[in-house]
Amino acid sequence: MISFLDLKALNHTFEPELTESVKRVIDSGWYLLGREVEAFENEYAKYIGVKHCIGVANGLDALRLILRAYIEMGEMKEGDEIIVPANTYIATILAITDNRLKPVLVEPDIKTYNINPYLIEEKITDRTRGVIIVHLYGKNAMHPEIERIVEKYHLKLIEDNAQAHGCYYGMKRTGSLGDAAGHSFYPGKNLGALGDAGAVTTNNDQLAEVVSTLANYGSKKKYENIYQGLNSRLDEIQAAILRVKLKRLDVDNQKRREVAQNYINNIKNPDIVLPYINEGHAEKDLSHVWHLFVIRHPKRDDLQNYLTNKGIQTLIHYPIPPHKQHAYEEWGKFSLPITEKIHNEVLSLPLSPVINEEEIHFIVKKINEFSLR
Repeated sequence: MISFLDLKALNHTFEPELTESVKRVIDSGWYLLGREVEAFENEYAKYIGVKHCIGVANGLDALRLILRAYIEMGEMKEGDEIIVPANTYIATILAITDNRLKPVLVEPDIKTYNINPYLIEEKITDRTRGVIIVHLYGKNAMHPEIERIVEKYHLKLIEDNAQAHGCYYGMKRTGSLGDAAGHSFYPGKNLGALGDAGAVTTNNDQLAEVVSTLANYGSKKKYENIYQGLNSRLDEIQAAILRVKLKRLDVDNQKRREVAQNYINNIKNPDIVLPYINEGHAEKDLSHVWHLFVIRHPKRDDLQNYLTNKGIQTLIHYPIPPHKQHAYEEWGKFSLPITEKIHNEVLSLPLSPVINEEEIHFIVKKINEFSLR
């Protein structure tokens, strides 16, 4: 079986540094809010190109804390609206509703799967306070039209950078484009920990301080609580692991681009919709880090079953859109045909820095042999 993502093999390529980093933490006797977290925050902030990085427990908390900080700062209040892509992973939506803000769903561009920038302005009301863009599947979602809109209406621009570590928009990395960004270091991400982990990046000094305080029980000084905060902290072991992996992130992202180019060059099945790329050169396009290689097929489930039977593991990102989830059953009557088409047809193929040429060739061969019958 060709696994979708062989994390064991991938992590083995970082040895012995990973084991040494964990031992360093164990031997230090300090396991929370110590030198490793501080060092990773500094290194990741420099990598992204921002003043501040605050390590937190996971990517969902990163987004929750950004919005919560804006509420504490008086920039937002309960009932305010946040524009968000309709086809995102549900965590983006959860961060909004958890803060008693209102998600306003916008359809994606069918080519890029990212929010359609030309559908945002019509959704703006006098209650709109921000736009969350999601760099879905590793592809930059920022666009000149979004820049124009957030400036015109004085909106907060928040990035969900959970899937796009190292991605570029022009000369800047995603995670540095807006007012703040949330990052996830879930093990399967391009920059993955060995457990849950996340971060907030921003150039706003006040926001950074409020997020940091909120994440530590709302406390800056022990046993003194300014806010009704959370316990959401990046631990020393995960920070040490991330420091090892960050050094090689750009190299590994380039390997992902090369795998993507191989797929694009060789998948010739006429019923397959390949990912959209700029000017046909995935390996040269820094605006995509290929967290996922997502194809579409009108009979996606049949294709997935066929590939499974051939020994190829694939995944669906994501089978049920947020507006069709039981958690948001009040949205069940929404008409979002592009979002629904995407969720009904997408299939993610194996892609990682450790997948080999023989495996790629086999996957391509089997996809090209599949027919609608």
